[in-house]
Amino acid sequence: MHKLYTHIIQIAGDVITVEAEDIGYTDIAEVTTKQGISLAQVIRLDGKKVSLQVFAGSRGISTGDKVRFLGHPMQISSGDDLLGRIFNGSGQPLDKGPALSQNLIGIGGPPVNPIKRIIPNKMVHTGIPMIDVFNSLVESQKLPIFSIAGEPYNELLARIAIQAKIDIIILGGMGLKYDDYLFFRDTLEEHGSLARSIFFIHTAADPIVECLLVPDTSLAVAEDFALKGKRVLVLLTDMTNFCDGLKEISITMEQVPSNRGYPGDIYTQLAARYEKAVDFDGAGSITILAVSTMPGDDVTHPVPDNTGYITEGQFYLKNKVIEPFGSLSRLKQLVNGKTRADHRTIMDTMIQLFASYRETLEKQTMGFVMSAWDRKLLHYGRRFEKEMMSLEVNLSLEKALDLGWEILAECFNPEETAIKKSMVEEYWPKK
Repeated sequence: MHKLYTHIIQIAGDVITVEAEDIGYTDIAEVTTKQGISLAQVIRLDGKKVSLQVFAGSRGISTGDKVRFLGHPMQISSGDDLLGRIFNGSGQPLDKGPALSQNLIGIGGPPVNPIKRIIPNKMVHTGIPMIDVFNSLVESQKLPIFSIAGEPYNELLARIAIQAKIDIIILGGMGLKYDDYLFFRDTLEEHGSLARSIFFIHTAADPIVECLLVPDTSLAVAEDFALKGKRVLVLLTDMTNFCDGLKEISITMEQVPSNRGYPGDIYTQLAARYEKAVDFDGAGSITILAVSTMPGDDVTHPVPDNTGYITEGQFYLKNKVIEPFGSLSRLKQLVNGKTRADHRTIMDTMIQLFASYRETLEKQTMGFVMSAWDRKLLHYGRRFEKEMMSLEVNLSLEKALDLGWEILAECFNPEETAIKKSMVEEYWPKK
């Protein structure tokens, strides 16, 4: 029998404190009130004083309510029964389906030992040219999408979920507007991807502490599937809301604040989640794409700033496109040399010419006379923006590479592109 405590000595925000002994950090407890039973997790041990955050919020809890410790960390059901289902951060159904209690696994465990990992070597095809051609996503990679409020980052994640050549999609939503949650659900269902997806959703109307469970729950289930040989893509949105939840809890706990009020261990908290990305030797893989919104478009904000030290590149979503300058996949060289012989040539040449186009735009804005070369660059840049950069474009890698050659051939002569003669002879479109 688990010991029952009948006196809560303090209630501060969504954190309650009891006096107890032989309790483990991150252990789960049941808080019994007149309204029912709520789950809570140990977040601080100070002698006999045990502080717990209540997932459903502390509203309705009184000092005379009962607390029963279960003697283990948070657990959640895993397995094929989760596919096509929608849950909250603690694994309770949101889709009116049955609650699951089989195949329980712990959440929040340590990252995989590096010796069990293999070097990433497989590309995740998304159908988005600005990713597939110019900054290839690699299995087991961890990449953030840096954006500002109002940009279509959720639409981008939904497209990737629909089109990615992957076995299982796990969506972890934190602080989502209800409309965004419905958008993800309806879009994936419409395109037949919901059956291979699992949702863990925290909306803006839910208690903030439940937001903190979403990444751990999503990644624990992803790891269970990956160990069974599945290639899993975890989509997290928005990690800034997750960090804001950490900040709120740390303020409640009266911890000494760090930069802009965030807890001093924010780097560790983020790294503990992102480092779950892995390609198992002899099994499956976990790839992580996570949105981090930047308040005021400030990349020095603590969330994107700390994230950049952990992840393997980033995508910048700006003006409703993936910005080619600033976006980077540090692992792309591990795969784009194995796709098609002309992949790197197209990638390097088109970006170099697009940089020249941007310079020409500045000259045009300042009133310079446009030369014949400038006019070629302007024509090229407009086609590149419309047919490559637009997030509405949906092309396989092979078709995107063919389109790249077509755009180059229409706008330039072969010698103007500085492409090797052997490549020109093999791939340059014949008139």
